Amino acid sequence: MFSIEVVNDAERRDVVEQRLTETNSERSAVLRSLRGTPADDSVPLEVYAMGVDGELAGGLTGHVQYRWLHVGLLWVDARHRGTGLGGRLVTAAEESARRRHGCVGSRVETWDFQAPDFYRKQGYRVVATVEDYPPGVTEYTLIKSLATDG
Repeated sequence: MFSIEVVNDAERRDVVEQRLTETNSERSAVLRSLRGTPADDSVPLEVYAMGVDGELAGGLTGHVQYRWLHVGLLWVDARHRGTGLGGRLVTAAEESARRRHGCVGSRVETWDFQAPDFYRKQGYRVVATVEDYPPGVTEYTLIKSLATDG
């Protein structure tokens, strides 16, 4: 018999995370080989654009793990949209991820009213859609290869 509890509990959350990590390592030779290496670490990656006035014009935040860049947030001030600034931020993040972390790919989730077409123009392709998340909105997952030839 079990008692099921709906609670937020940092200590139990840590135990669940640790045990899942152990289980995943047991079941996957790939993950097992990555454990304890720099590729296993989640490393923040941030890129910011500052205007000549010293104001923040845009920014991209994400992280690198398992030799992939995960774009979390991308924002460009309305005054600078359509100028190519967003593309420059994405390119800078991709180049840093590739050069500093050996990344072979990049992924991002975006909603239909945000930027799926923008990411397609940056060379990303849709690999998944989740309709009605949140209700009335479609979420897209897009990826891009960052592998270089030779």
